[in-house]
Amino acid sequence: MEIERYIYNGAEGRQSLYEWSANAQHQELIVFVHGFMGFMDWGAWHLVRNFFTNGGYDFCRFNLSHNGGTPTDPTDFPDTAAFGKNTYSKETFDISSLLDHLETQHRTYQKIHLIGHSRGGGMAILAAQQWKQMSPLGQVCTWASICDIERRFPQGQDFKKWEKSGVRYVKNSRTLQDLPQFFELYANFERNRHRLDIKAAANDIATHLHIFHGDQDASVPISEAYELQEVSGAKVIEIHGADHVFGAVHPWDQDVLPPLLEELCKKTLKCL
Repeated sequence: MEIERYIYNGAEGRQSLYEWSANAQHQELIVFVHGFMGFMDWGAWHLVRNFFTNGGYDFCRFNLSHNGGTPTDPTDFPDTAAFGKNTYSKETFDISSLLDHLETQHRTYQKIHLIGHSRGGGMAILAAQQWKQMSPLGQVCTWASICDIERRFPQGQDFKKWEKSGVRYVKNSRTLQDLPQFFELYANFERNRHRLDIKAAANDIATHLHIFHGDQDASVPISEAYELQEVSGAKVIEIHGADHVFGAVHPWDQDVLPPLLEELCKKTLKCL
């Protein structure tokens, strides 16, 4: 198994890091999309990679271009300006750009599958809607995914303050940083509502979609999984007892997957 790290060009030409794990015998690829304030080296994602490569798939995990990391510091968030300039449109662009890069710089696969965690699940659905027109799309598996973007924004007076000042700050509980979010995050969504409609995209890729969610998720309620089911007809597979990260933490120092995350991986593998 070859495991190497490379650079791809994401939104606005910004360089970001990805890891490609490949075996010449494998014919299909899984691309893993991290969530909000996430990064490709979080927690036990490296063990998730090992699980699927041992299961017969090449695996790519990567950092979204404006997640706040850099190619030389991909774990923390030294580039707060990039974080502040992020938009949902940039994230879907990143996924499509990376998929193109993998096919042109590495190899062409019989199928490319997407797994997205949390916000990354919603972004995977949106990217898959675009990608299925260009290349053989495999399965799209969402792990604790959001179903809607608009409800992520502040409401009422908090929204008005954000609009007036042009920036708001969100606390990163891991790094203790107050990370900026510029109002362009909302303005870009407003301009691109039709392209950033997760539920409409879920309906469009319904035959490819598989929805996984922990029933103890306090960050993204499991009701959002059932909203995706309602519009797509895709089955919700509940992981009983699982929180938003399926029992993992960062850092994850053990050499085995947490049991609930392993259960999730096994159930996901059956859908590919």
